[in-house]
Amino acid sequence: MLLHLVSTEADLPVFLAMEPFAEVPLFEMDEYEEEEVLSVRSKGVCTFATYPMAPPAGTDPDTYIYMNFMKSHSCYDAMPRSSKLVIFDTTLQVKKAFFALVANGVRAAPLWDSKLQCFVGMLTITDFINILHRYYKSPLVQIYELEEHKIETWREIYLQYSVNRLISIKPDSSLFDAIYSLLKNKIHRLPVIDPASGNVLHILTHKRILKFLHIFGSMIPKPKFLQKQINEVPIGTFREIATVQESASVYEALAIFVERRVSALPVVNEQGKVVALYSRFDVINLAAQKNYNNLNMTMKEALASRSCWVEGVLKCYPHETLETIIDRIAKAEVHRLVLVDREDVVRGIVSLSDILQALVLTPADIYKWPTFQV
Repeated sequence: MLLHLVSTEADLPVFLAMEPFAEVPLFEMDEYEEEEVLSVRSKGVCTFATYPMAPPAGTDPDTYIYMNFMKSHSCYDAMPRSSKLVIFDTTLQVKKAFFALVANGVRAAPLWDSKLQCFVGMLTITDFINILHRYYKSPLVQIYELEEHKIETWREIYLQYSVNRLISIKPDSSLFDAIYSLLKNKIHRLPVIDPASGNVLHILTHKRILKFLHIFGSMIPKPKFLQKQINEVPIGTFREIATVQESASVYEALAIFVERRVSALPVVNEQGKVVALYSRFDVINLAAQKNYNNLNMTMKEALASRSCWVEGVLKCYPHETLETIIDRIAKAEVHRLVLVDREDVVRGIVSLSDILQALVLTPADIYKWPTFQV
């Protein structure tokens, strides 16, 4: 594993080599995934049985297949053979940190406090969105807080409204525990920390876990309920879907991200048809293009100025099966699909969180906490 430590000592990166593990995980994949703030932590320890369970009498055995699969595999099993991990010192300027995220193609970084000599949180694209939303005034006024603040200064301000603890997990913990922690704490990134050394080994995500299941799930029986249509199963968000008009400003979109705690917004035209998807990751492109001082641009303009070409909107339809939808999400390596009708009008969102909740936690009688569209 290669650690990229960014500090205030110099603009050049410092690379820290770690000893290779004795075991080798089963597969490797790129890490380009959605983010969520990990500045907070609740202990969130799972108190449910973390070992495989036999189905009670009279219960469909298919119900427990994926739950038991996750209980039988550890976080280490889902880690790649090699990956890039960027670490920020809390004394680094916020602006430099966000530019470093863009330059390294990552969406979040653990934060190291050199005074406390430990990891204290994560810096993610959500922090960038919160800073822009809180301090932006107009294209003519520089965002001083973004230009001058250090990460530790932003954390002092932001953490007045949250708990100052890092959510993490051990490599030998089960994937079931990881899913429980991700969904319970409503986060998208879970650092895997070696309890002996205190080092961050990997950042585990919903996408990584579903990819692991998608690849190695062929070794277990395929549940019959996968053949059910999405309109037959209670998986997804179908009420009060957050969308944004393509004529709206980027600042209006940021306000929806913050207020509704969503990680992507279907962009709709005047007829209500979905024409694009604007995600939190698109917002970091404002840093790459140095457009973050012009949040008055329309969504249509922002989408046209994307630094990378995006192929339409990944959608699903009410008549499609759960298996088809899972395959589409896993192969496309996205975090959600937009559920539309025949007229391409948005009817819902089916996310990785929804799928993991239904396949893994609900069978263990762990039901949804008050949720937000993701």
